[in-house]
Amino acid sequence: MFCVIYRSTRRDQTYLYVEKRDDFSRVPATLMQSFGQPQLAMILPLDGRKKLVGADLEKVKEALTTQGYYLQLPPPPENLLKQHLADNDRQ
Repeated sequence: MFCVIYRSTRRDQTYLYVEKRDDFSRVPATLMQSFGQPQLAMILPLDGRKKLVGADLEKVKEALTTQGYYLQLPPPPENLLKQHLADNDRQ
């Protein structure tokens, strides 16, 4: 199984995985609008891989099979104030 990964032009660190190059037929139109013009990032074989960076390999495979795409969102921003307060409470 191969996947094609596209970078969003509107959302930083957001990636869309599809099964075939330039085939967005199974991706909802509203998602494509908010994603912006997809920019090809890479074509990646999934078979034989043990893991992916930033995404769960099994979730990606399942999403590609069942819905035809996988959307990788950026990690939530780190709350430095909360971390600082927690560190001060420990002291």
